[in-house]
Amino acid sequence: MKGFVVRVVLAVTRWRWIRWIFTRTRVGRRVSLRFVAGETLVEAIQVALEANEAGMPVSLNCLGEHVSDEASARASFDSYVAAIDAIGANGVDGNISVKLTQLGFVFDEGLCETLLGDLARRAAGAGTTLTIDMEDSTLTDGTLGMYERVQRANGNLGIALQAYLKRTPQDLARVAPLGGHIRLCKGAYDEPESIAFRSRRQVNDAYDALLEAVMAEEGLMPAIATHDDARVAAAVSAAEGRTAAYEFQMLYGIRVSLQEQIVADGLALRSYIPYGEAWYPYLTRRMAERPANLWFFIRALFGR
Repeated sequence: MKGFVVRVVLAVTRWRWIRWIFTRTRVGRRVSLRFVAGETLVEAIQVALEANEAGMPVSLNCLGEHVSDEASARASFDSYVAAIDAIGANGVDGNISVKLTQLGFVFDEGLCETLLGDLARRAAGAGTTLTIDMEDSTLTDGTLGMYERVQRANGNLGIALQAYLKRTPQDLARVAPLGGHIRLCKGAYDEPESIAFRSRRQVNDAYDALLEAVMAEEGLMPAIATHDDARVAAAVSAAEGRTAAYEFQMLYGIRVSLQEQIVADGLALRSYIPYGEAWYPYLTRRMAERPANLWFFIRALFGR
């Protein structure tokens, strides 16, 4: 059922007039700016500082993926260098999140590894970290391998793992000895049943089991990426007796009141702040991955 909903929403958001509403009308852009920090780094830094004021560190994500040539990969790299420099220059409590396909992973893994390693060193120089976002399942093995190599060389990386993939318990065991931080999310891509759990109950059960596993790893920094009340409660329960730190991570603009409550309860929460000109594909994925998100967008469109 979830796969059907994902396909329908993604198909609808490709309609020219729907895209026009979001990208060219005042009300559409108003909705978009509820969930995307803006098209420029300057706008993103301002939103990041506001999040810091509210007690939340941030992770900046310059939107874009699947570049197809070296010049585009290096342009993405330059955008992230600028973000790291801006984090340091403005005293932002934050890090960066990067998709490997932004750095040329699909056509030149050597180039991607060189650029990723350079970003990791620059982040370390600014006193911060870098998270590798996970993409669709065709890239999982390569992404894990890249993480292993660059993390061993630098030590300040983290990686996202997707609970709905049946392989993820083994992937967690594989990367746990490297330390770093693990962003545990449910998963946002339409994957086949042969490799991914499809029902809500199965995904939630897989997520909760992984929560227990990651919280038991004192050498890791768990980053619990969920907007689900039950998963938040499960994370707090799983963390009982844990002596090392952990944090929640939530998307900018999604379930703001829940984010505020988590911070008010004295728990650590990092706001994932996307920005950049390639914001429309991001917006459509957020609508497609979870029916509740679609409802948030519809309510925002009508000013509720």
